[in-house]
Amino acid sequence: MQNDYTEITEGFAVDYPMAQPSSAKLVLFNEELFERLELNWTEEEILSYLSGSSSVEGNPASALAYSGHQFGHFNPTLGDGRAHYLGTTQGHNTSDLQLKGSGATPFSRGGDGLCALGPAVREFVMSQAIQSLGVNTTECLSVITTGNDVYRQGYVPGAVVCRVASSHIRVGSFQYLAFQEDKTGMERLLDLAIKRHYPQIQSEGDDRVCDFLKHVCNNQISLIIDWLRVGFIHGVMNTDNCLVSGETIDFGPCAILEAFDFNAVFSSIDKQGRYAFGQQPNIAHWNCARLAESLMLIMEDDEEQALAKLTDVLNDFSKSFNEAYHIMWSQKLGLPEWQDSDNTLLSELLVLMKNHQLDYTNTFAALTSLAINKKVLFTVPVELNEWLAKWQTRISEFDAAEVATLMSNANPAIVPRNELVEKVIEEFYETGHSPILEKWLPLLSNPYEYKEYDKVFTSRHSKPDTYQTFCGT
Repeated sequence: MQNDYTEITEGFAVDYPMAQPSSAKLVLFNEELFERLELNWTEEEILSYLSGSSSVEGNPASALAYSGHQFGHFNPTLGDGRAHYLGTTQGHNTSDLQLKGSGATPFSRGGDGLCALGPAVREFVMSQAIQSLGVNTTECLSVITTGNDVYRQGYVPGAVVCRVASSHIRVGSFQYLAFQEDKTGMERLLDLAIKRHYPQIQSEGDDRVCDFLKHVCNNQISLIIDWLRVGFIHGVMNTDNCLVSGETIDFGPCAILEAFDFNAVFSSIDKQGRYAFGQQPNIAHWNCARLAESLMLIMEDDEEQALAKLTDVLNDFSKSFNEAYHIMWSQKLGLPEWQDSDNTLLSELLVLMKNHQLDYTNTFAALTSLAINKKVLFTVPVELNEWLAKWQTRISEFDAAEVATLMSNANPAIVPRNELVEKVIEEFYETGHSPILEKWLPLLSNPYEYKEYDKVFTSRHSKPDTYQTFCGT
């Protein structure tokens, strides 16, 4: 393990002690991820390192500095207010390990830096489910209860989460250095980001900066397309929650879309719908523009020429996204080729789904079940009968096996349902473990398997109009 951030600039990674748990207990652990990380820790070391009881292999834990646009408003100094970076693994899978809920840091702004058990469980379940759905994401290695209560509208058990990421380099990381006008630090961070994520970039000077921005844009496009494909709503797409790797990070106010609506919002703090389901592509583009602004600091050309080069990269975002967007829908509908008339077919379907509040996952799972000759698994809503005939006529133009493969790879049969996530959290609060999760997690690990499921795992939320999610503080 080593610290890759201390050399960026002074104050970028601040060594700071972690809060000590009074009675650490491992309650959730991702064995597969642990093996992938090639960590040869004993059980005692696992509990000690991942609870914050001791630093990993003698490397002091640190909090990372970054800025961020939060709901469009710039905050120059955010940083890890309740997280500690433990270090970066060395091996085939270079990854950052970070503890969340490990106590206050210099960036806590008066907060206690702790985490309740509920948000910790949510991160474990959601990150593992999203990863299994084929979406690029940070992962959760462990959840450890600390034996200490935290106050969140009443006292609840405290916990520490270990997050694993290919890096913790955010758009906000670049914004922080731009605000400081730290050109040297920015160049070092760019070098680290390229080394970690885009080693194929071999250009120099301004071309290197532009190539980096283009790769970040493309990875953001891929990420958002997958969010839309599976119905994931992030809920808080601030620039400090936007990793240049293109991984999903922060599972606080996230949710899964059930009744289809591009305007769906579940985050309790997103009063204006800035981060609604259908707004996510626009925000990803906006975040990339904020990265471009920051990168202006290290462009060698004069301001006008530098701005023109970066703007050219940003202008490609919409075209590339639209191409990927059409491919996504063609796969979900089982169409190997997209024609202009298919826009009408798709539009009619989405209007019907919105007007009749049809479940996003189950509707496409029902269509997929038809395509793979397992129609008994999911029922096509009767509201789609007239549209269904048009769709079946359209897909009859293609090889049935190709249609089935496209759809079964694009449309999950099972997703991390909102109400079930809440029930799992409730069980952990009540007894410290979850019988539901023991049955559910193996299913979530194979979400594209079309078979008979207990209805409890495929039913939508019983009270969708009142469901809200919150930041995991």
